[in-house]
Amino acid sequence: MAVVAQNGGRPSPAAPAAIELRGISKAFGSVQANRDIHLRVERGTIHGIIGENGAGKSTLMSILYGFYKPDSGEILVNGQPLTITDSQTAIRAGIGMVFQHFKLVQNFTVLENIILGVEDGRLLRPSLSKARGVLRRLAQEYELNVDPDETIEELSVGHQQRVEILKALYRQADILILDEPTGVLTPAEADHLFRILEGLRAEGKTIILITHKLREIMEITDTVSVMRRGEMVASVKTAETSPEQLAELMVGRKVLLNVQKAPAQPGKPILEIRNLRMVDDSGVERLRGIDLDIRAGEILGIAGVSGNGQTQLLEILGGYPEKGSTVSGEVRVNGTPLALSGAGCNAAERRRNGLGHIPEDRQAEGLIMDFAAWENVAFGYHDAPEYGRGPLMDRDAIRRDAEGKIRRFDVRPPTCDLAARNFSGGNQQKIVVAREIERNPDLLLIGQPTRGVDIGAIEFIHKRIVELRDAGKAILLVSVELDEIMSLSDRIAVMFDGRIMGERLPQNATVGDLGLLMAGVDPATAAPGDGIPPSQKHLEDLPRDH
Repeated sequence: MAVVAQNGGRPSPAAPAAIELRGISKAFGSVQANRDIHLRVERGTIHGIIGENGAGKSTLMSILYGFYKPDSGEILVNGQPLTITDSQTAIRAGIGMVFQHFKLVQNFTVLENIILGVEDGRLLRPSLSKARGVLRRLAQEYELNVDPDETIEELSVGHQQRVEILKALYRQADILILDEPTGVLTPAEADHLFRILEGLRAEGKTIILITHKLREIMEITDTVSVMRRGEMVASVKTAETSPEQLAELMVGRKVLLNVQKAPAQPGKPILEIRNLRMVDDSGVERLRGIDLDIRAGEILGIAGVSGNGQTQLLEILGGYPEKGSTVSGEVRVNGTPLALSGAGCNAAERRRNGLGHIPEDRQAEGLIMDFAAWENVAFGYHDAPEYGRGPLMDRDAIRRDAEGKIRRFDVRPPTCDLAARNFSGGNQQKIVVAREIERNPDLLLIGQPTRGVDIGAIEFIHKRIVELRDAGKAILLVSVELDEIMSLSDRIAVMFDGRIMGERLPQNATVGDLGLLMAGVDPATAAPGDGIPPSQKHLEDLPRDH
């Protein structure tokens, strides 16, 4: 592995770089987010920045985009020193940024979002007319097709991301920063994004890609820089490194990239689902007769492209079915029927029945973002005996419990007084995982356990899930990451269009077989020429041996 720059070393200058950071430092109170950062990003390349959650990646890019002012250091854009005081300064310098959580007005159209903040005068009609023409050209040039008259709230997440990229290109960005761009995308949408980025690079644009996914780094970047605990520890040519080496640089130790677990020892049935159906408030049938069983001491993984009923299944089992929906069928936990509607169908009652739940959307369903970490640790369990002092809650007991969970799950920064919104996405996930796993539930529902989580935390979370299984607990795992499903699961059920297409044992499953099931094709009846549809193209690149 050829290291270009290490331990904050200053690379020797050649041709002017698109971006050069020299000695950038930034602290928030006692937390040193960035320390003496040196970074050089060459023009016309895709430059990856990786690091554990809380390593300082997003802070560094927020400085480059003008959201934060550095305490010290210098920024050069195309070889020229530049003081970036706000995002408008960055935009005028040709820098655009697509955030992990999009900055779009939901009830505005695509066109209205595109011109927002860069209108040509007081009359909107000329701006909208101009934007429509530019949008048509950009869409054709970069495969960024999206209906300019559609409102944002009616678009899929992948199309909303295209709007964010179009916004930056409309503002004539030559340098594009993407913060965890695939964290909320389906694999098919991620594939399309990569084709867009390759097209942008071919046109001479410079891309800075912040991600924790090593496969994406290896697939799409030219160079990768590694941050650890606020410092830049290495910059390497992607072709001259490996996922294992990058993981070790990120974490500071060797990391197991594959899940290690003994064979399952299934016990008595814990979860029994029979003919579970759900019709939403628009009359669309989202679940079409689900039958599933999970036993004590096993992990059942649900594979499938996002949007095929997995979310509705988790919500119903978690006790909060979609408002206005109609649910029928039978669900039993430890032999006890669960209410599927009415007053008895709620999360509190589910917890009393031995269920824990790590929801798919940690911010909307797993945390109260304005509450402190210690308050979120008690969220949903505030009436637990250990948190009580007579009729009142014992704040000191809750704080002691939170401090222990934060320490054991390596939440960064390690403080229980910080509001949930001020933690990185991965550390928010750790708070939710710690709260639910340490409650030792008989059945744990898990939705996207490692979405937006770095490689070190992924290894840790996977170990804790396996430990819970080995303690005789039943686990229902939903993930769009097929390699995660194949590595963790003892059995795999594939969902398509609200149905279970089939079940497989991981040791007997192939990527092609699962890919066909995920596309709604029964491999037993597939013609020899049938392949994996374009929406499943990513499956071809996954490891074959697990």
